[in-house]
Amino acid sequence: MIYVFDTSSLRELFRHFYQSRFPTLWELFNILVNEGQILSVREVLNEVKSKQGEHDLIYTWAQSNRKLFLTPTEDEIGYVKKIMNHNHFKHIIPRKSILSGKPVADPFLAAKAKSLNGILITQELLKPNGAKLPNVCDYLEAQWTNLEGFMEKEDWLF
Repeated sequence: MIYVFDTSSLRELFRHFYQSRFPTLWELFNILVNEGQILSVREVLNEVKSKQGEHDLIYTWAQSNRKLFLTPTEDEIGYVKKIMNHNHFKHIIPRKSILSGKPVADPFLAAKAKSLNGILITQELLKPNGAKLPNVCDYLEAQWTNLEGFMEKEDWLF
């Protein structure tokens, strides 16, 4: 299985599952990273970089695992266009982010998950009639879950 990680889930991992306290989790996680089963998109790396001071552990980890932050393929760009051309999902990129040039990974994450038939891992919640990442995944018919769901799918017990 391929898991596509959102910034929110990486933050959750680094905030609550310290490597010194949960070594088995991190051993298992790193196995999946090394096997290419965990990946993300370039824009997540850019989001992490833009908040470097706030999330130093994530930044350090991301820098040493740059290979898993992939650039979009042509197929994925097609899905991003489909998302952005949908009137309801144009708001997935906040106007403030556009004006300030802040990175926004959401459409690229949904496109990556759909393109690879993977599962998007995000802490965002499905919001009825919303323009959240889970809503976009449902629109594209891409699978998604949260960090807890990811651990359940991997049958991890600690």
